[in-house]
Amino acid sequence: MVTAADFSFEDLLNEAFAQEYTIEGSVVRGTILRIDGDFALVDVGLKSEGRISTREFSRHGDNTELKAGDQIDVFVERYEDKDGLIVLSRDKARREEAWNDLEKSFNDAQRVDGVIFGRVKGGFTVDLSGAVAFLPGSQVDIRPVRDIGPLMGQSQTFQILKMDRARGNIVVSRRAVLEESRAEERAKLMSGLKEGMILDGVVKNITDYGAFVDLGGVDGLLHVTDISWKRVNHPSEALTIGQTVKVQVIRFNAETQRISLGMKQLEADPWDGVAAKYPQGTKFVGRVTNITDYGAFVELEAGVEGLVHVSEMSWTKKNIHPGKIVSTSQEVEVMILDVDQEKRRISLGLKQCAGNPWETFAEQFPAGTEVEGEIKNITEFGLFIGLPGDIDGMVHLSDLSWSESAEEAVKAYSRGDVVKAKVLDVDIEKERISLGIKQLGDDPFAAAASGMKKGTVVTAVVTAVQDNGIEVEVDGTVSFIRKSDLSRERNDQRPERFSVGDKIDAKVVSIDSKTRKIGLSIKAREIEEEKQAMAEYGTADSGASLGDILGAALKQAQEAKGE
Repeated sequence: MVTAADFSFEDLLNEAFAQEYTIEGSVVRGTILRIDGDFALVDVGLKSEGRISTREFSRHGDNTELKAGDQIDVFVERYEDKDGLIVLSRDKARREEAWNDLEKSFNDAQRVDGVIFGRVKGGFTVDLSGAVAFLPGSQVDIRPVRDIGPLMGQSQTFQILKMDRARGNIVVSRRAVLEESRAEERAKLMSGLKEGMILDGVVKNITDYGAFVDLGGVDGLLHVTDISWKRVNHPSEALTIGQTVKVQVIRFNAETQRISLGMKQLEADPWDGVAAKYPQGTKFVGRVTNITDYGAFVELEAGVEGLVHVSEMSWTKKNIHPGKIVSTSQEVEVMILDVDQEKRRISLGLKQCAGNPWETFAEQFPAGTEVEGEIKNITEFGLFIGLPGDIDGMVHLSDLSWSESAEEAVKAYSRGDVVKAKVLDVDIEKERISLGIKQLGDDPFAAAASGMKKGTVVTAVVTAVQDNGIEVEVDGTVSFIRKSDLSRERNDQRPERFSVGDKIDAKVVSIDSKTRKIGLSIKAREIEEEKQAMAEYGTADSGASLGDILGAALKQAQEAKGE
């Protein structure tokens, strides 16, 4: 039997000290002796008591109603401080206990529960039942989270990614837990997915051609054309990231696992019965939704659009971009020109609602009416004159003057001049208006021709002498006598014998109303006079010469005057 006498005092003292120093850095069971203000005095079975701040109990949700006799686990930090008290920690006791449980969960690849309670650089801090872990920002959720507020202070499930007890580092992931659950949900969803199913989803991403919708573990594409029956230029006009939407599965390929979704399919098709709703020739007010190089699209109702082709936008503005006639979101009145329900096309007209200006002009200014306008342009074939109704009429060069040539007459006009003209013809179908300036006055040819007959002798005034003949004027009508018609005698067929202003007698040999020309001949007149003299004063058989006959005729004429 071993008794105390078998041990020396030194051995007992060393054993006691060894027991006291080995307890440092370990968790022991203690009993609360009393509460002194903000501290609890705890007996851990050593020669001295320890103090713990009551705040260490409240910060982690422990029972704050502490009282003497309560037993708690504490961590012995130091055997004695300067006051001779044992330094204890409730936080470290909880942390040690938590680390033991966490290491077991980490080794068994089990999930753990924790609470996000703080924000640090690059992520967040998580309380795992006393142990503090780091949650990287990329591991919070499957998708980036803009506002983590709703997750703060709430119990969450995490996966431990890394542990280092020596350094006190723990890295956890909430995303890994969600991805695992997501994979399970995905498999379940894909096994029961069918075309026509209606599902709830969350908009995950938006592109130019559509939006990707998270159906709960699997993504589907919602094409921009399937978002709404009405025109959607970009998906962002109708959707936002994170928005919850109700969609229908319109196509599903089990091999590629591609899912096509639609939202508009859940609504009634506005094109049903559109032909009866919009009969041809009726007018409606719509809103311009899109403008292209070839026309403008006008929304008649939500989901029903028609095209106003550029050729149907204006009666008068040709070869102009539609954007200079209408603007986006503008309300316009249009006429239904054609409806093709199968192809889902409606042809609209904008100009038809304003009336045809050529029809209006023809009613207000029939042929023969006098109009006034500004010369808009001068071309090689005529003048273009601005008319009421923002339309143009043309005066052909041949209708500028009765007497002058077209080249000479057009020199009297300039762009911007205001002139008067007479309406000659209005062709509504070809959108043409023919005008005339010379028609404002009387036609001198008609006046002259009315008093002339073929074979009569007229008096003309020489207006120009040319190498091949002379130009003359008769009663305001210009005519030309060729060189060969200037005289019966060849020696006298010389234009230089005449001067401008000379008066001559010539015989009318032709009147052409189409070419508006009167043919004159001095030679024909002389021949006719010769025949008359021969008939009256002699014949060729009497042996008298032509000079004798003409001399006798002249003498007789002089004698008659003398009498």
